Amino acid sequence: MKRITVYDCSVIELPRIANRAGNITPIHGYVNVPFDIRRVFYSYDIPGGEARGAHAHKECHQFLIAASGSYEVVLDDGVNKRTVLLNRPFYGLHIPPGIWAAEQGFSSGAICLVLASHGYDAEDYIRDYNEFIDYRNEVG
Repeated sequence: MKRITVYDCSVIELPRIANRAGNITPIHGYVNVPFDIRRVFYSYDIPGGEARGAHAHKECHQFLIAASGSYEVVLDDGVNKRTVLLNRPFYGLHIPPGIWAAEQGFSSGAICLVLASHGYDAEDYIRDYNEFIDYRNEVG
């Protein structure tokens, strides 16, 4: 099995239906994102200087969108780090399982929209970075 790296995280352009009254971006699982969408949530009213995320998943895929404003996503596979800026609501970042991700540098009014492949399961989260490194070394 191929070892997932930060370079397997991809920015995907989403469809835009333009209208002078406002644009619409439809999102469908297995069409616009590479998984079935099982959960949707969003973070907002994030105070300046705060960071969010800082965890990895064992099985859950996530797709992050800056629905409003902008923020950076720091991706880490235990060897490589990569930072991706999300600042347009028609681009999203696919984060496969096994990648440590943290969101930072939120602009005023930013909304972080997350589409997930699984429902919430506390056992799927790796919230301690040292445990993440151990997990990466175990799964290869």
